[in-house]
Amino acid sequence: MTTYSEILESAGLKPTNAREAVLKTLYRIGRPASHGEVAEALGGQLDRVTIYRNLYLLEEAGVVHRVQGVDGKWRFCAHDPDVVGCPGDHPHFLCLSCGKMICLLGQTLPHVNVPDGVKVQGKQLVVYGLCPECCRDR
Repeated sequence: MTTYSEILESAGLKPTNAREAVLKTLYRIGRPASHGEVAEALGGQLDRVTIYRNLYLLEEAGVVHRVQGVDGKWRFCAHDPDVVGCPGDHPHFLCLSCGKMICLLGQTLPHVNVPDGVKVQGKQLVVYGLCPECCRDR
């Protein structure tokens, strides 16, 4: 199994305790997580500015990708530690009640024709509604 240090090093990042903690937490959460969800899961281990800075650093290095939900919140997505980063080429589901987002793996994003000369720098699709837990609570 690839270690968190190896994932960071293969992305050209120096493995620091903060980077490893943020990355490990994203993998442990196992779904796209907001800055606040990562902070809560870390239980005060790191201050919010350090978490925020490291999430964006991990994104810039291609270790995680960022998805914005219709609620306006950015969430960060990391997957199998034996795969460096996540290509992000899959849709996501956002629960409008509890705010949890999940990856819809094994599905591809629809093809979109873009004008000639355009350089696509990202793509995302977020399907939204109520998750099974929130449907049961209603």
